[in-house]
Amino acid sequence: MNKTFQEAEEFLNKFSDMLSKNIPENTAVVICPPALYLEMTDDYARENNYYTGAQNISHNESGAFTGEISAMMLKSLNIRYCIVGHSERRKFFLETDGLIGKKVEMCLKHNIIPIYCCGELLSERDAGIHFDIVREQVETALFKLSKEDFSKVVIAYEPVWAIGTGVNATPEQAQEMHAFIRSLIEVKYKKKIASETTILYGGSCTAKNAAELFANPDVDGGLIGGASLKPDEFFKIIQSVKKS
Repeated sequence: MNKTFQEAEEFLNKFSDMLSKNIPENTAVVICPPALYLEMTDDYARENNYYTGAQNISHNESGAFTGEISAMMLKSLNIRYCIVGHSERRKFFLETDGLIGKKVEMCLKHNIIPIYCCGELLSERDAGIHFDIVREQVETALFKLSKEDFSKVVIAYEPVWAIGTGVNATPEQAQEMHAFIRSLIEVKYKKKIASETTILYGGSCTAKNAAELFANPDVDGGLIGGASLKPDEFFKIIQSVKKS
């Protein structure tokens, strides 16, 4: 929940100009702005080779749900991605794995690619149950999907203790959890789907640590929060994919 309309337009102008000729090979860039700016963002995205995503979606098709945004509304704007289950939605709006699973299904029903977020609290990691927490989140929300539908999902591992704190998971910690998530997928959906699933890291990822994080074999990219608000910083993170 950042930037006025004018600030968002300034960001998109600068970012689009920087990115237009400099997207690393085999890299997809997605901007997920506040809903008010989706249409403007997509206008820029279409001309500059990146994509637009929403930050949230209703689990309901339509109806008397004041303030909510439906999948059909996003689809009518040709929005291609949507973040679901972000830790802030879980913490502040009490979203459960079951509810988030319904949002995933709603996205897929309308051909929107869900970016499904999962991750543990610091207390859960300290208690040694971080793998159990992430397993439950992934299995409850995603493992009811068919192979075909699951293959369209992007997963973002975001250790909650690292979000906005300046303390990122070490490359070893990130790789360990990403490999664990991929192993869960392989058991459920077999090796091919597991190897092809995109798993992102989110949590105090910056221009300084991105290349080292992205160099891990099971880390396919990043879900960038605070650092994405600054075009120069965000651009450096995107460029780090090339160096990893």
